[in-house]
Amino acid sequence: MTNSDIIDSLELTARLMELHNGDPFRIKAFSGAAFSLEKITDDLSEQSVADLIKLPGIGKTVATKVREFVDTGHLTELDELLAQTPPGVLDMFRIKGLGVKKVKTLWHELGIETLRDLRQASETGRVAAIKGFGEKIQQNILDNLDFLESQSGKIRMDKADRLASQLRDELAPLGRVAVSGQVRRRSIEVDTVELLVESDDPLAVQTYLNVQPGLSQDVPASSPFTWRGHAEGTDVQVVIVTYPAAQFDQQLFVRSATEAHLAETGPTGKTLLQSAVNASAGSTEETIYAQAGLPFVVPEMRENEQAFVWSQRHRADELIAWDDLKGTLHNHSTWSDGKHTLRQMADYALELGLQYFGIADHSQTASYAGGLTPDRVAQQHVEIDAINEAYKAAGANFRILKGIESDILGDGSLDYTDEVLASFDYVVASVHQTLNMTQEKATARLLRAIENPYTTILGHPTGRLLLAREGYPLDFRAIIDACAANRVVIEINASPYRLDIDWHWIDYAMSRGVLLSINPDAHEMRGLLDMHYGIYAARKGGLIRSMTFNVLSLEEITQYLAK
Repeated sequence: MTNSDIIDSLELTARLMELHNGDPFRIKAFSGAAFSLEKITDDLSEQSVADLIKLPGIGKTVATKVREFVDTGHLTELDELLAQTPPGVLDMFRIKGLGVKKVKTLWHELGIETLRDLRQASETGRVAAIKGFGEKIQQNILDNLDFLESQSGKIRMDKADRLASQLRDELAPLGRVAVSGQVRRRSIEVDTVELLVESDDPLAVQTYLNVQPGLSQDVPASSPFTWRGHAEGTDVQVVIVTYPAAQFDQQLFVRSATEAHLAETGPTGKTLLQSAVNASAGSTEETIYAQAGLPFVVPEMRENEQAFVWSQRHRADELIAWDDLKGTLHNHSTWSDGKHTLRQMADYALELGLQYFGIADHSQTASYAGGLTPDRVAQQHVEIDAINEAYKAAGANFRILKGIESDILGDGSLDYTDEVLASFDYVVASVHQTLNMTQEKATARLLRAIENPYTTILGHPTGRLLLAREGYPLDFRAIIDACAANRVVIEINASPYRLDIDWHWIDYAMSRGVLLSINPDAHEMRGLLDMHYGIYAARKGGLIRSMTFNVLSLEEITQYLAK
């Protein structure tokens, strides 16, 4: 039971209370508590009712509900509200721009209880006819429905990775087990979690799988050698294939590459697939490529259609790796909407072996996230100086860099005066609001921000949230060309919710001489580890260490930022 699980249950309870015309004071108590608990770093599941009441914004009623949820796995009040709510009505909350009031109106005035009903009502113009909606909101609903349908049955990279690891551990008693397919290729969105089991007894493997809690088999889709089904809590497909030892290594390679990759033909006249099928038992993947006369391609790049073109210019050992990173540059603390203090975040970065920690709390426009006014910027800089002095006194080759995540306003300007912007070591310029511009306007907005002499890094360029929100449309070539002309670094936002800029544009950025920075956008200490996901996406796009901004040492990056 994680803090996020508890907070999510409180938020959902408050939302459903409002949907069902519940007591406004209870709604405020639950929603306020959820907001307050976002800042808590201690494990809430370990807190007693008495301890919970001591937390800001938590009363006895909510504290009791939290303990009930932790102790039983259920919240009676939430269960009752869910029982009164059609599942399709809950699905409507996934539509960007539909809050409780609008969902309630659609449900009660039009009798809409499913997303299919919502589509039909929108396509026939009935939604636009409701007071407070109109053509624009109706079209937004249709656009979001199209997006959600295209994402159905998928999960993010991080969730797929956790599920695959869990299944691998559960299957370990059977012998050799390997993760293959999309998860091994580090696909940013996954519709199938696949594992291979080495065994000469596929029936025993299937029998074992069918007694594992949390797994349900799709019998018609399965075969004697292939178990297909689902894991509890997700609708992503799970596939577990059994192979004897003599075929295992070849099949691990075959099932970890796309069809297009396997069809590549080398100077020997053999395709990669032919080379793999004809390889002797125990052959390495490097051997399979060599027998086809092709350069070795790492698993992450085996869905990159330009992998072999890339290989004509680079070697696989040039790709960025975790141990190459020397620092991190886009992070938040309790100064804005982070969960840990500046010192806690920096100490954890030092513990990870990094040489610098760049703080980039939200700027003043993001008041909803505790954005920093100019006065608070100055106060934060005083704290940074004091902490850096302490590191120096302790003999640590480590430093906190003074950054900010400055909002790009609607006209492309940044939300501080030049005097304030000049006080930072670097500026991450990001869009957080007004995400519905046309491509022409959105591109012009970013171009102006890129041309600002104080912009160091362009943060999460498209604003996308994977499986939840499309990024706004941009002319990426124009954006990257502008970054090249203005010496602006482009962020690969390593949060598994974003992974933005998309990996498909990495090679073009490198070709234009644009550095890329793998930034975790961390809001808590463990968020720094999200740089692993950024590494995966970066390698997929072919990012080499010499084009990665935060491989620079403390001395090198200090010199770079001083120019």
